[in-house]
Amino acid sequence: MNKPAANDATKEKPALPDPAEVARTYAQVAERASKLLAEHAQRQLKRGITPPADELGIAQAFMDMTARLLSNPYKLAQAQMSLVWDYYTLWQQSMLRFMGVDAAPVVTPIKGDNRFRDEEWESHFLFDFFKQSYLIAARHIHDVVSNVEGMDDHTLQKVNFFTRQTINAFSPSNFALTNPEVLRETVRSHGQNLVKGFNNLLRDIEDGDGQLRVRMTDTSAFELGRNVATTPGKVVAENELMQLLQFTPTTETQFRRPLLIVPPWINKYYILDLRESNSYIKWATDQGHTVFVMSWVNPDEKLAQLTFEDYVEKGPLAALDMIEKQTGEREVNAAGYCLGGTLLATTLAYLAGKKQKRIASATFFTTLIDFAEPGELGVFIDEKAVEGLEKKMFERGYLEGSEMAGTFNMLRSNDLIWSFVVNNYLMGREPFPFDLLYWNSDSTRMPACMHSYYLRRMYLENKLREPGGITVLGEPIDIGKVKVPTYFISTIEDHIAPWKTTYGGARLVSGPVRFVLGGSGHIAGIVNPPAANKYGYWTHPGVKLPASADEWFEGCTQNAGSWWTDWQQWVSAQDDERVPARDPARGKLKPVEDAPGRYAKLRLDTMKK
Repeated sequence: MNKPAANDATKEKPALPDPAEVARTYAQVAERASKLLAEHAQRQLKRGITPPADELGIAQAFMDMTARLLSNPYKLAQAQMSLVWDYYTLWQQSMLRFMGVDAAPVVTPIKGDNRFRDEEWESHFLFDFFKQSYLIAARHIHDVVSNVEGMDDHTLQKVNFFTRQTINAFSPSNFALTNPEVLRETVRSHGQNLVKGFNNLLRDIEDGDGQLRVRMTDTSAFELGRNVATTPGKVVAENELMQLLQFTPTTETQFRRPLLIVPPWINKYYILDLRESNSYIKWATDQGHTVFVMSWVNPDEKLAQLTFEDYVEKGPLAALDMIEKQTGEREVNAAGYCLGGTLLATTLAYLAGKKQKRIASATFFTTLIDFAEPGELGVFIDEKAVEGLEKKMFERGYLEGSEMAGTFNMLRSNDLIWSFVVNNYLMGREPFPFDLLYWNSDSTRMPACMHSYYLRRMYLENKLREPGGITVLGEPIDIGKVKVPTYFISTIEDHIAPWKTTYGGARLVSGPVRFVLGGSGHIAGIVNPPAANKYGYWTHPGVKLPASADEWFEGCTQNAGSWWTDWQQWVSAQDDERVPARDPARGKLKPVEDAPGRYAKLRLDTMKK
């Protein structure tokens, strides 16, 4: 008989925690928890008892679904029998595995499901049973809910979405006793991970002023201008709504036409300037563009009355005048990202109506112009939901950026919510410093009047696509009058601006259009530098866009690499005339301060103070 290996017998066991340290930790947690509960009670007393509200109509939607489900008992019985049969098969498979016999799984996670990456989810029969039992239940619940007959599409979409949120919440990976990685760490650390995790939970509730705000990254690891938003430049002009940044040239000559970037007003501009290696701003500067970027202010109640018209007038239109003063150039190439693209499209239509050629070409990053199919965001936008949101906004004068960020996170709750719950609260770890998630937590408020108008006219009524559907600064807006060359880049996995919907918007303009489909999603598919050589992109050889997105995709070709190089070829083909490089410090406008500027540095927590 073989003797046990010496290193097995002498394997070092984890040291027991210092009792004094344990006592201090528990005392700190108890003190913070007591303080937190007292403060929460005081807040509730001041606010009074508020009955629960169902602003999204979730309860009514599920009541409707339940009634229709129960009206067809035969179909319900079939679904139950199918579920029982799968569980019986799983029980058989688990018993075989328990006895050491290989057996094929009944169900497996979909590709990319990171919840079950730990090898014990597959190698240990018990955890494999937990995983498969959950996946079977999830599949059957989703199938039953998705196939309820007689419900209108919007209600069915709402039921499907919140059913998925519930299913995600009950994953065995989210509980200490059924997650093998958490269980191992609990044994190894003698439960210290759970104590630290509870401490992290209290901290996040404190930071959220009584509301749980899950920390996604180590925010102290980043500083604008030091390790994010580092491309050098100057704030060359500003108004109450935005600062205009011009970046320092890196080439001896630059394109005559400056490039103006309009970022979404809910986010800070530096999504396009996270690091030097993936900065679109730095890359565009290196290609010879004179890059200007608008940096939106983080509005408070003083700016509550700002309207969508103000965002057009004091945003892109003001930036065009500022650029002309700085460079002497009346025409620019413009690019808009998401909401910034919607604003850019409105501006283009306004200029077309005025017969003013200020923008020679326009690029749209993941932009909705036609809101007919807004994707899962539509779950949160109907008459009742907008009324409830307006009530909150008009009471304080703005919509908190964190509220919209929370909505976006729910679209990918496993990756953007539950993975951090496991890491922060069950494993007791600090979140990893990640620049993209730092930017994601740095959202911007939206004035009540402007956001109400945007939700109603764009999402609810879809008026932007209609000629004269909205009027801006006295000019009826008609997207069909936009005749300048346009470049639309959308992404195949986008949950915020579904690519087939953005395709419909691209067909509204009258000028030549190049539509490109990138890989990945709303952010990763756009922030995709050529050096990374990731994702690829699809292009179509036709001069005119086919009638449908599906028809376009059938005829397109997939290309390796980044769409950035394709865009550069397209934009330089519009006009490649060059001028000596423009130093932002030596233009006609006197620089206000260095980039990234104080508007970008003004964070939400600073605003609250």
